[in-house]
Amino acid sequence: MRLKEPTTTRPALLAAGLLLSLPALAEYRFPLNLQPPVTIIGHRIYDLSTTINWICFGIFLVVFIPMFYALWRHRKSIGHEAHHVHEHPLLETLWTIVPFLVLIGIAIPTTAVVVEMKDTSKPDMTIKVTGRQWKWEYEYLGEDVKFLSNLATPREQISNQAPKGEHYLLEVDKPLVVPTDRKVRLVFTAEDVIHAWWVPALGVKQDAIPGFIRDSWFKVDLPGTYRGQCAELCGVDHAYMPIVVEAVPPDKFAIWMNDQKTRLAEARAAASKEYALPELVAMGQKVYQANCVACHQANGQGLPPAFPPLDGSKVVTGPVEGHLTVVFNGRPGTAMQAFGKQLSDVDIAAVITYERNSWNNKTGIAVQPREILAFRESQAQKVAAGK
Repeated sequence: MRLKEPTTTRPALLAAGLLLSLPALAEYRFPLNLQPPVTIIGHRIYDLSTTINWICFGIFLVVFIPMFYALWRHRKSIGHEAHHVHEHPLLETLWTIVPFLVLIGIAIPTTAVVVEMKDTSKPDMTIKVTGRQWKWEYEYLGEDVKFLSNLATPREQISNQAPKGEHYLLEVDKPLVVPTDRKVRLVFTAEDVIHAWWVPALGVKQDAIPGFIRDSWFKVDLPGTYRGQCAELCGVDHAYMPIVVEAVPPDKFAIWMNDQKTRLAEARAAASKEYALPELVAMGQKVYQANCVACHQANGQGLPPAFPPLDGSKVVTGPVEGHLTVVFNGRPGTAMQAFGKQLSDVDIAAVITYERNSWNNKTGIAVQPREILAFRESQAQKVAAGK
């Protein structure tokens, strides 16, 4: 004869099942936890966070639940009278020593993780990371490879004129490429304001401060694409400064590095070419979309007074040298950056040509890369002369 299962056990079983499934729900249905780590430091941070969360949960059980029960059980509304306690040496000793021991127990593993995070010795490669409004510049030290990484999310998505993509505001035109199973040291600085390079899966979050050098490191376990963002309020387009890191096997990284060197050599050779006006305008539109459109807008109308319009601008339609000076050196005290160190001669020639021949600006003037090179050399001579 089969005994009927007591109905009183079913709620308990359901409750137990729910509690056991909470980690899975948090991970897959409600992703409130840290991103899955892929580096040694990332795993250390993840484990430390989990440990401290359990300690906090234990404190909640030991302290707050009895406190809430005592408040409810001894409430005045049921006629309970307060008991006046003046001294209790044992209790006062315990509530001093126990929190101290808890803090020591947290401080020891935390200090070990922080020390390990700061150990940037003996790297396999070093990459300089420079924060600019609102893009990242990566320079592989010792390899003569440097490039800018810009937001690649289409402006139509940002302005709600097109459906949002899968990686909305977390996609770039040129990701940072690193080899797996290699210790990568990053040195950080900034050109204008404070930025913060943050990729949670790598366990790296470091401020990039103008005039200072900070460093960090990571060693990726698995090939893949890992995304992050600038974690500092660095300006009006702070949300449009993503970070994408592609980790590839060492053999593929070597191929990628050789390809970058070949492209840079081709770009230097391209600076000596003579370009037709339509070709420069087409190239300049891409440069404008990557570097200028956030402030001056796709229609060239800008966002006055902070970002003046380029359509009909006296600078854009005036002498080329004045236009070039602004693009090359920027405008101190404003959001207009100095693009002389950021863009190549071809890119600067192309974007100036585009601005002078777009919207209602029909100057018909094509600025060649050799003119930018000559201007760059004259600027260097002025700096050397102390002018």
